[in-house]
Amino acid sequence: MRKILFAALVASISFAGVFAATAQDAAGKVGIVVKIGGIPWFNAMEAGIKEQSAKIGVDAFMVGPTSADPALQVRAIEDLIAQGVKVIGVVPNDSKVLEPVLQKARDQGIIVITHESPGQKGANWDFELASATGFGEAHAELLAKQTGGKGDYAVFVGSLTVPLHNAWADAAIAHLKKNYPDMKLIGERYGVAEDVDKSRSTALDLISAHPDLKGFLAFGSQGPIGAGRAVEERRKTGEIFVLGPFSPGQGQKLITSGAISGGFMWNPKQAGEVFVTLADRLMKGGELKDGEEIEGLGAIKPDFENRNIIVDQLVSINKDTVADLAALGL
Repeated sequence: MRKILFAALVASISFAGVFAATAQDAAGKVGIVVKIGGIPWFNAMEAGIKEQSAKIGVDAFMVGPTSADPALQVRAIEDLIAQGVKVIGVVPNDSKVLEPVLQKARDQGIIVITHESPGQKGANWDFELASATGFGEAHAELLAKQTGGKGDYAVFVGSLTVPLHNAWADAAIAHLKKNYPDMKLIGERYGVAEDVDKSRSTALDLISAHPDLKGFLAFGSQGPIGAGRAVEERRKTGEIFVLGPFSPGQGQKLITSGAISGGFMWNPKQAGEVFVTLADRLMKGGELKDGEEIEGLGAIKPDFENRNIIVDQLVSINKDTVADLAALGL
């Protein structure tokens, strides 16, 4: 009798294990490819992915390329397609380069979600935690306030092919041109803001070449850090103002010293959570609805034509807020 009961118990445990594994396989894997691995912004996003995955029971993971190279993102997406994941999330470095591989994923029945790339071709949905116009204009207005509305300024972006960075830059430049005619843009824009060393060296060169330089608008999380370091090196704190989004933990000392004047951000950890939440929602076969409450986004108003979900959840980074934001692991 004991042998029979033991055998029955083992069988039930084995069956439960098979059932759990089958359920997990049915739910499907979610692979999220970011611009570059190992920097604070995307470390925070990975933390959000892991926490939300554990919370709602989704098998999601992040892939961080070793550099901000679109070809590496293509390779990572191809690998996820070969693995048979059910959802691919992407924060694109180059929206155009990714179009063919995203369409390949879609053709194989894989759901594609993007972030920082509104209107991305090949995506089921793109989500944003800040509108492009509002984000760019908020930084432009902050720079104008710091400089008194006068002087030369330079603009950094992650690269010339990152859609959202350039949309922010477009909005900021247009706002300053319209409202502050005494502010002059140096050159066009510099695609260095995802590399702290390139941002620093470019800022040093511009400071040397332009004696009337009063500010940097750096769109890309490493841009303000590099430009801020250059301002410190040249002892221009209080004379040249650096504005842009960055990870508070990484830039806390620079903003406390005044080498970075401030900026706005959204919470990258929250963006990681939203990737997982949307993936789970779409894997279950539901179509998003106007006014629907989505955790991390609130009540949404989807743009069904362009497949965008855009909300405004700007967080101010300044001397008063940076310590609390850094304490959150951002």
